[in-house]
Amino acid sequence: MAAQFGRRMAKGAATAAVAALAVAALSASQAPGVTVDGHGRQTASDATPSPDATAEAGSATGDSPYYTDLPPLNSPNPSPSPSASGTPVVQGSGEAGIPATVLDAYKKAETAMREAKPGCNLPWQLLAAIGKVESGQARGGRVSADGTTLSPILGPQLDGNGFALIKDTDGGKYDGNSSYDQAVGPMQFIPSTWAWAGRDGNGDGKKDPNNVYDAALAAAHYLCRGDWDLSDQTDLNSAILSYNHSQDYLNTVLSWLEYYRKGTHSIPDGTGTVPSNRSDSGGHKTTSKPSKPKPPTTKPAKPSKPGTSPSPTPGGNGGGSPSPSTPPSPPATPTDTVDHLADAGTAQLTAMAGDEFTKKISTKAVTKAGKAVAKVRVRFTIVGDTDATFAGGESVAMVATNSSGVAVAPALRAGEKTGDFTVRATVVGRTVAGLDYKATVTERVADTLTRTGDTPLTCTPGGEFADQVAVKATYKSAVADKVAVTATLIKSKDDATENDKGPYFKDADGKTVRTLTGLATDADGKLQLPKMYADDTTGTFVLRITTAGGATLDVQLTVAAADTSASPSPSPSASASS
Repeated sequence: MAAQFGRRMAKGAATAAVAALAVAALSASQAPGVTVDGHGRQTASDATPSPDATAEAGSATGDSPYYTDLPPLNSPNPSPSPSASGTPVVQGSGEAGIPATVLDAYKKAETAMREAKPGCNLPWQLLAAIGKVESGQARGGRVSADGTTLSPILGPQLDGNGFALIKDTDGGKYDGNSSYDQAVGPMQFIPSTWAWAGRDGNGDGKKDPNNVYDAALAAAHYLCRGDWDLSDQTDLNSAILSYNHSQDYLNTVLSWLEYYRKGTHSIPDGTGTVPSNRSDSGGHKTTSKPSKPKPPTTKPAKPSKPGTSPSPTPGGNGGGSPSPSTPPSPPATPTDTVDHLADAGTAQLTAMAGDEFTKKISTKAVTKAGKAVAKVRVRFTIVGDTDATFAGGESVAMVATNSSGVAVAPALRAGEKTGDFTVRATVVGRTVAGLDYKATVTERVADTLTRTGDTPLTCTPGGEFADQVAVKATYKSAVADKVAVTATLIKSKDDATENDKGPYFKDADGKTVRTLTGLATDADGKLQLPKMYADDTTGTFVLRITTAGGATLDVQLTVAAADTSASPSPSPSASASS
């Protein structure tokens, strides 16, 4: 593409001047490393990854190929209307149009992240930029009403032939390939990443990488997983590079992000433009071939004159023949020096269901000599049958070690499932043994129960109590919500055996029961028991209410015959004396 652009510049001074101005404008307003095609669209040039884009296991796409077409130089405003025939607009500001369902998916994902992780500041335009680069907005919006692509969108198999080598991780479940993984769907997730990053964005109970709502929400969570603030340019760059480790990819996405921020509009599904240039084909092919090695260009040395010694060849061994040139080994990165991970003083990890763990996991990256290693990325993964998450609802978090070699994981938040689970720390980009941390979620508890009313609870034999018992549970003076409660009519305060006479509850079939289980306090820590009834036994009875955690409350109940004695009539008022 660069060569074609150069030839166009040579056609005349006027053309050269215009082209030079275009390139100057592009350099000033867009990312580096781009050229412009004949339609005014930009096309990213081949570029090598920057040091910041080090190969990191677990990138969203497995560094699969992507579209290199860049937005046109002109502003997308005002937004044009689709043509009456429904034919896609192929050039100019028509590029600003995003298919309606795809656009809706991006905006819904932004809204979800604003609630789940507001500090990430994810703009939907970033999802649109990545969606454009990865799949051309789901191939121009060829999706069903629920957002599922009408046909699979698959990247090439990652077999190491010009691409990364990623052997099958999903048994072909998502990509149909049981030998190697392939990037799948409108946001091009590889199956191994989708396994933990997948989300249900359209509420159908499934996590489908081929559904644009699911894929957009997964991409949003993926981009926000590293405690990045995407309103900060450095964090934004890091997040994009984590999706695909290429400086050229970063430049391409940033260009579309800026373009969509200037203005965009909704177009009918299926009428969007589809890019034509891919990073693995020089912008013109759809498949890649390994380049053939060129023959050596070294000229044979001239024969020396008789009686003279051959001159040493620069860089040679002094014996007249050149030393074989050995390419220098790349300098070791901090990650390369890590020998193992060590615990950095993590306290016991225990939390009540629904609460945040008060302690955090601290892991230290260490060399074989025991020296701490800074600037190493550590991945923390929640493993096991649990609904516990890191802050923001993530099950995976990546944190770089600080100057002391320590990476502190985000705070853990317990779900509703009780029991043990594991948080596994691993080094990103290096195979060393992981370090497991045990965490425990205990059931919700209360330490205090009180009645919310003080009306005496009385009833006549064979009748029903006019008032229902209502209580409030607290734990350390705070509301104790969703705490398990049991209510039993016992024989006495000194005998907790279930009573066989006196007040009772009714089950769903209207049968007499004197013990209720499966109760729980509400979000305010309150609980109102069902109505109670009385048999023909009179006297004073005890209702004992207990909670998980040991809170106990005894409530007195009275069954007595109604007082049928007539009330005395009030005496007539005496006449006021004058």
